[in-house]
Amino acid sequence: MTPPAAVPTATPARWQDFVQLLKPRVMSLVVFTAATGLICAGAPIHPVMGAIAILCIAVGAGASASLNMWYDADIDARMRRTRGRPVPAGRVQSADALALGIVLSLFSVMLLGLALNWLAAGLLA
Repeated sequence: MTPPAAVPTATPARWQDFVQLLKPRVMSLVVFTAATGLICAGAPIHPVMGAIAILCIAVGAGASASLNMWYDADIDARMRRTRGRPVPAGRVQSADALALGIVLSLFSVMLLGLALNWLAAGLLA
């Protein structure tokens, strides 16, 4: 009699996997572009308000990256370049990537709307 096949157990996601969901390299390009726009603005901007805007834009970019990884997980699993990403590799559950993207999206849009203005928040959304 042969022993039953071992059922693979899911390992808990590490915090690095969630950071990878946010695509920090792409996020840095978005932050650079936003900072350049704030520096080139015609009117002076309060440094705290500028920092909040940059933070919200960075978090919003990370949220959209997480939502993108959730949405494209089935496609990413088939491509050699992307199959090692956290969701297709099984390190992060699909529902967790979706939840992270939604929570960060709501947080960044609401904070930007409350701290600066709703037009900027609408554009971020």
